[in-house]
Amino acid sequence: MTGKEGGHIDHAAAGAVPPHANAMNPDALEVAPGTAHERLEGWIPELASEDELRAALEKAFDYRGDVTITRKDGTKIEGYLFDRRSGASLKESLVRLYPKNSNEKVAVSYAEIGALAFSGRDTAAGKSWEAWMMKYAEKKAAGEKDLSLHPEPLE
Repeated sequence: MTGKEGGHIDHAAAGAVPPHANAMNPDALEVAPGTAHERLEGWIPELASEDELRAALEKAFDYRGDVTITRKDGTKIEGYLFDRRSGASLKESLVRLYPKNSNEKVAVSYAEIGALAFSGRDTAAGKSWEAWMMKYAEKKAAGEKDLSLHPEPLE
């Protein structure tokens, strides 16, 4: 196919622009900010205000380890926080978690929470692609023949 049907343009014509001239640069499209993961393991946030409590529980939801919630009555529950439902008030908001020592799901109202601790190990910390490549390069540089990387046990 030739001519305009084949995508060819008359370069001598005034204002001739190739069809791809206005296309976006694919390298520029692929540059996107990554997700920055905070080191939360061992952190005990201040929960002085409603906003601080809500922010800490959002971080607890994204955390990949166990948290310990201390209720205002003094009871503690440690486990994996897998759900949160934010309502108009603290009483209408709740988190749900799997306790460390049980398979049942437990719901705790935000209004009942007196303290929060990021008590468990963050199982995904240091597991980025960059970290994997660094370990691979170290093994290769050391002359190791078995370059496979095996997952570490989950406790």
